[in-house]
Amino acid sequence: MIKIIDTTLRDGEQTSGVSFAIKEKLSIARLLLEDLSVDRIEVASARVSDGEFGSVKEIAKWAKSKKMLDRVEVLGFVDGLTSLNWIKDAGCQVINLLCKGSLKHCKYQLKKTVEQHIADIKEVVSNAEKMGITVNVYLEDWSNGIQESPEYVFQLMDGLKDLKIKHFMLPDTLGILNPEQTERYCREMIEKYPNLLFDFHAHNDYDLAVANVFSAVKAGIQGIHVTINGLGERAGNAPLSSVLAVLHDQLKLKTNVKEKEINHVSKLVETYSGIRIPTNKPVVGDNVFTQVAGVHADGDAKKNLYFNELLPERFGRVREYALGKTSGKANIRKNLEALGIQLDDKSMQKVTKRIIELGDKKQVVTPHDLPYIVSDVLKDENVEEHVKVLNYSLSLAQGLKPVANILVEIEGVKYQETSSGDGQYDAFMKALWKIYDKLGKPHPILVDYVVSIPPGGRTDALVQTMITWNLNGHLLKTHGLDGDQTEAAIKATIKMLNRI
Repeated sequence: MIKIIDTTLRDGEQTSGVSFAIKEKLSIARLLLEDLSVDRIEVASARVSDGEFGSVKEIAKWAKSKKMLDRVEVLGFVDGLTSLNWIKDAGCQVINLLCKGSLKHCKYQLKKTVEQHIADIKEVVSNAEKMGITVNVYLEDWSNGIQESPEYVFQLMDGLKDLKIKHFMLPDTLGILNPEQTERYCREMIEKYPNLLFDFHAHNDYDLAVANVFSAVKAGIQGIHVTINGLGERAGNAPLSSVLAVLHDQLKLKTNVKEKEINHVSKLVETYSGIRIPTNKPVVGDNVFTQVAGVHADGDAKKNLYFNELLPERFGRVREYALGKTSGKANIRKNLEALGIQLDDKSMQKVTKRIIELGDKKQVVTPHDLPYIVSDVLKDENVEEHVKVLNYSLSLAQGLKPVANILVEIEGVKYQETSSGDGQYDAFMKALWKIYDKLGKPHPILVDYVVSIPPGGRTDALVQTMITWNLNGHLLKTHGLDGDQTEAAIKATIKMLNRI
């Protein structure tokens, strides 16, 4: 059983531009320990700020009420009683003591000998024992230390191995190791100190963090440090989602983490951090369970020929089939089936041709667009346009709020309304929702709004607006394409109204 230690709230928060509010930190801690069931979490660095102290105190209070306090850890420093008192006052009982794992760090940063550093560490460990605080030790810059000054690393370890230290944590602080080195050095530590517990802490500077985790576990490491979405300094840390997939599928090992909760937690941390998940990021990226090529959809329909062990259902997701210039009839048919639309072969050919044309123009086609494409190509009356924008006027004047005057037709009845807003689109939406409110019709919440210009675009290029909506917990995306951003957004909005 491999133990997972999540350090999103400490190392992950060191991502440039990321700062979690107290309630956000508490929310993430709850998700990590309760929903995901990671084994331990590192939540902060001691002595950082009053805000950090407040967040740790809130997390500790909650964790204690859930009998999970021993799974909450705080980074502390070799500073006598200072970090220990900070952690104790915050209500925690585990310190991850930051020690120097390389001769360079000890000599040039601390300006001390290894003997002096060991003596200082022993003092903190002794004080922690008296205070009832459990000690884990980080060997900071261990990856450089084990390569350039192994005698220093082993002298340090020999001085600490008999102390009351629960875990020795081996960080590749600057992300310099490759998988071969990781396995060799981790195995060397384990063979030299077989009675000690080691964690491995990877950084992703060479995009090798997950591969290095693979090698560390092969060497016998039992504890792995991760962050949600790979957050962390510089290129980040090993992402939990990918690490789990590798441990479970490639190494056939078990963890306590619940795979089905990963996507939900990743999306929430994306929102809190403001760092978007790349669409092609394994396991949690928007596109990773989307088949694009028509031949793939055809193979899946016949014998799941293009499936691997990374089934989307494991991670609380579903497989999708993209629509674009490489789409075949199999892709399109699968999406139509999901919408309850059946077409004969001749009609399928026409729809396929239109989707390929749109793809050649770099326009994104979503499953929600299919009814419109079918209607446009086949003039199919089964897909009715229940909501139409007959006319609208948008005004913008300096020093005044934008105003929208709109005329819409809903189920054959015309309605007119006027409203102001913070922008032209906002004014349009407020006028529209006035009509919907009067009619007692539900309307969704806008949760994301993305504007893009196709690659190679010029000042007169088409603008694509992709909007994500939430109606009673159900998410849907619609888009509009036009030379004007507001017009594109209005087109996306009308698609959504007819879709629901």
